[in-house]
Amino acid sequence: MTSIRTIPTEPIEGQKPGTSGLRKKTEVFQTHHYLENFIQSIWNGIGGVEGKTLVLGGDGRHFNSQAAQVVLRMAAASGAKKVIVGKRALLSTPAASNLIRKRGADGGIILSASHNPGGPKGDFGVKFNAANGGPAAEGITGKIFDATKEIAEFHIAESQDIGLRMTDTVMLGEMEIEIVDPVDDYAELMAELFDFDAIRALFKSGFRMRFDAMHAVTGPYATRVLEETLGASPGTVFNAIPLPDFGEGHPDPNPTWAKQLWDEMMSDSGPDFGAASDGDGDRNMVVGRHCYVSPSDSLAVLAANATLVPGYKDGLKGVARSMPTSQAVDRVAEKLGIDCYETPTGWKFFGNLLDAGRATLCGEESFGTGSDHVREKDGLWAVLFWLNILAVKKCSVAELMESHWAAYGRNYYSRHDYEAVDSDAAAGVMEHVRSQLTTLPGTSFGSLTVAAADEFAYDDPVDGSRAEGQGLRVLFEGGGRLVLRLSGTGTEGATLRVYLEKVETDPAAFGLDPQEALAEVIAAAETIAEITSRTGRDAPDVIT
Repeated sequence: MTSIRTIPTEPIEGQKPGTSGLRKKTEVFQTHHYLENFIQSIWNGIGGVEGKTLVLGGDGRHFNSQAAQVVLRMAAASGAKKVIVGKRALLSTPAASNLIRKRGADGGIILSASHNPGGPKGDFGVKFNAANGGPAAEGITGKIFDATKEIAEFHIAESQDIGLRMTDTVMLGEMEIEIVDPVDDYAELMAELFDFDAIRALFKSGFRMRFDAMHAVTGPYATRVLEETLGASPGTVFNAIPLPDFGEGHPDPNPTWAKQLWDEMMSDSGPDFGAASDGDGDRNMVVGRHCYVSPSDSLAVLAANATLVPGYKDGLKGVARSMPTSQAVDRVAEKLGIDCYETPTGWKFFGNLLDAGRATLCGEESFGTGSDHVREKDGLWAVLFWLNILAVKKCSVAELMESHWAAYGRNYYSRHDYEAVDSDAAAGVMEHVRSQLTTLPGTSFGSLTVAAADEFAYDDPVDGSRAEGQGLRVLFEGGGRLVLRLSGTGTEGATLRVYLEKVETDPAAFGLDPQEALAEVIAAAETIAEITSRTGRDAPDVIT
């Protein structure tokens, strides 16, 4: 008989879930009762787990294995009927979402801090996903946060660690633990959505690809699907073995952190196609030889070519993008005659639209794209979507982008990140811009004239809920924009994100460097926001 211990505790400050769960330094999660308090608060916030089936897995970062054992013991102590856990406690975020949906589970715990660095000095995170497979809605995360402020005890089963190295079914007290291969169900879903025969033929034709798994969770998925199933040459996937510290790298798939891939793709002898994914497998970077594809453009290209892919052959019900994402997909939606929804940042806002059948594809500028196949963004899925389109169109990435811009115009777009900024200074920048919202319209900055300025709020068309304070927008005549947000995904200081956009319809001007094309918008941002004088930063830390 497994004994259950009830351990007195008291609330720990700051356990408020952000846009995607609770993220803190790994050392914080390892402090006395920190993880246990938060897990118990999840159980309390969702009305208990008695008789429920849960999915559990993570991205393999430092503390992943130990945390998974705590979750298993606490689920058993609170009466859960079953936990489906990935072998070695690994599951990519999209694979976890798929498992929740496929098995009709009541929800799941994903152990990840996504694209944040890992290791003993890195970050850790815990996220609860609901029965639809998507991140918990704000109503649920609010209840979980309330529970963290009232917690007085937690319940945990006394047991040895459960062996998670082999697929098996074992019992922990009255609770069943099913250990599954983390890749199987996900790979099966990909085979249903995409024309694997066409992609196999593409690789057979001599098409060369490189995939940087960044020593993160996508390695086993990409190796199975791209190399073993689709016939990409051995070594196509590199940095393929998940490591607790991501090989001392930063598992964020962008030109700054995926530098080896970037350098290969920008060389004259580079492969035809390159891609990378992040810590937990939900983000993607797509790049052709000498041709970077921004996430905003990637979403627009997938929408414009969706009917070439078996899973989307009947067309799209609608598309959705986060507010800071460029308006490139809006132009596609307009031509297709379908709805385009602009939501706050955070994948959970797409969930209602997907569940209600209002949107099929959705995306964020932060290297996240997805569809109604799961309720998370999905890195490898986006890469397979691109491969399927290239297999059908038989053209290069650069040629595909050129034809897309010729049809829809080019939305020049960039994001400037100022990281670990003093929190008061960052808030001061936002307040300074906020104070100008009523006076900016009609003001000119060089050739740019402000058409409108506001603080973005979102009224959910499905459940009527309202999300306010979602970022500051300055809209210029002709479709350009300046957007400012403070990010909720960092673990120290504040990250100030500045988004810059300009619409170009003259084909002769499609080949500019985005920073050059956006020079006037960048200058206007500095004048309006006074970032240099208010933060002491004369340049962003990361430009994407």
